Amino acid sequence: MTPSPAAGSSLSAARRSRDLADTVGGPVVDVLVVGLGATGAGVALDAAARGLTVAAIDAHDLAFGTSRWSSKLIHGGLRYLASGQLDVAHESAVERGVLMERTAPHLVRAQPFVLPLTPLVSRGQAALARAGFRAGDTLRVAARTSRATLPAPRRLSALETRHLAPALRADGVRGGLLSWDGRLTDDARLVTALARTAAAHGARVLTRVRALELTGSGARVRDELSGEEGEIRARAVVNASGVWAGGLVDGIRIRPSRGTHLVLRAERLGPLPAGLHIPVPGETNRFVLVLPQGDGRVYVGLTDEPVDGDIPDVPEVPEADIGFLLDVLGSVLDTPVHRADVVGAFAGLRPLLDTTADAHSGTAARTSDISRRHAVLTSSEGVVTVVGGKLTTYRRMAQDAVDAAVRTRGLTAGPSPTASLSLVGAASPRTLDALPAPGRLIRRYGTEALAVQALAERDPGLGERVLPDHPVTAAEVVWAVRHEGALDEADLLDRRTRIGLVPADRAAALDAVRRLLGDIVTRHG
Repeated sequence: MTPSPAAGSSLSAARRSRDLADTVGGPVVDVLVVGLGATGAGVALDAAARGLTVAAIDAHDLAFGTSRWSSKLIHGGLRYLASGQLDVAHESAVERGVLMERTAPHLVRAQPFVLPLTPLVSRGQAALARAGFRAGDTLRVAARTSRATLPAPRRLSALETRHLAPALRADGVRGGLLSWDGRLTDDARLVTALARTAAAHGARVLTRVRALELTGSGARVRDELSGEEGEIRARAVVNASGVWAGGLVDGIRIRPSRGTHLVLRAERLGPLPAGLHIPVPGETNRFVLVLPQGDGRVYVGLTDEPVDGDIPDVPEVPEADIGFLLDVLGSVLDTPVHRADVVGAFAGLRPLLDTTADAHSGTAARTSDISRRHAVLTSSEGVVTVVGGKLTTYRRMAQDAVDAAVRTRGLTAGPSPTASLSLVGAASPRTLDALPAPGRLIRRYGTEALAVQALAERDPGLGERVLPDHPVTAAEVVWAVRHEGALDEADLLDRRTRIGLVPADRAAALDAVRRLLGDIVTRHG
């Protein structure tokens, strides 16, 4: 029997049209969610899983904003422990365990990291880092995450360090520190899984629908495909629009922080069995990360710079950020990476709640000093806004936002079930490992890898790669259109497959993706 998607989870242009017609100008829904990043999609799932009727809208696509520009890591909170934010650190460790062991083990797995002990890392700094990693393991224990899920940190010999990080400059390396954290196959795939799981629980997931005005009883919206405007009526409204939240609700002050990553070809650094933590010179608790992706690419990040002025749809990457990351990377590599080796770069804007400004002096802390705690705020009109936080804690943010909406608007709903609610494609690691499908597909689609593979088996042409040097196949493009809500080439290249993170690859794949999209429309309307 041919595998099929989870019942009711498929998102498509046809479903969007039906749900849009039923929602705009239709009966009142219990909850309207604005924004379909990780938090907004999480809110939609949380509310729908409690039995509430839900409409969730986004002016663009799933994961269009910050949720596709992360480091693809699910952090255990070590950084926040070091800065004294114990509650944030514990919450992060708990949510990491939820994702890795219960809700999305197909998308989140353990990632090893090596911190090389080079001459630039003093023995005091090494001792501090080692103590930090031990503290991080204590967080794992407190969060009740299994040792089988996240191995223990340990000291590495110089030989072991070179084996796990062969690109390192050998001179003076006296060993390394091995640690583990959670790593997403892809952040945009997590959002897609959240949205589809919400849809399976009855939520209406509507991309290309812009909120023009919010009130406590709904929103005036515009269908960005047709230009038609209308009203969505709701008993509760949750604003989960991230860095754009302040533009929809008065009194919300966001201080965005830019995090920049470089994209390199994997062959430029050679084999990387582990990621790297590279200490930033002159900083005691700041690292640049080297993150092998398994698709022929490596990401290098992360910056943390304040952003002023208007918020763009797609943030630009300043040359200063690129230079900074290359300089830190070059401090430990045997062969320097040059600007010409950077085949792509991306920047995300963290939606930090600005509570640091001094009204009298006009001064504010660096964005790296602003707490990553999330906040749930209710306006005088009753609109609930959830801001701050980070990708790892999206589920808890969503739970708190729905709790506030239920309480404020007097809705009838039970407690959140999402800490144990599996996302589309999820299964135990043992079940996933036993699936008769390529490992790469399993890490992207979980149990649905069989259905994606079946497309290529029925039509061998769909088994062909979209690009010769990139693993994405035509079957994945077809699947994204039929079941993951992709409406155009940008959705496919930039969010469902991530080919577009390298502009040259995007340009090379564009015609093939357009042909596939045209074939799907011709066959299925």
